[in-house]
Amino acid sequence: MSEVRIIGLLITDRIKEAGQTQMALTRYAHVIKSRLGFHEVSEEVCSRVGIIILHLAGDAAECKSLEEELAQIRGLEVQRMVFTF
Repeated sequence: MSEVRIIGLLITDRIKEAGQTQMALTRYAHVIKSRLGFHEVSEEVCSRVGIIILHLAGDAAECKSLEEELAQIRGLEVQRMVFTF
């Protein structure tokens, strides 16, 4: 049986949380297969709220450790999806 693990991150203040979030993502880069990040941008404003979607692959324990570390960062909401087939 195979699994696809997706983690969604809602960053409520990109300027405050960007450093810690990036450090965690760098530490666990070996389990991140794909990463998509976006935030609203216009000529007048660049939103402080951001969203990152991670497609994880590799050791399940390492993926869980990444998720737990991200959950400890203040201003970051973590949601998980697992597809089994």
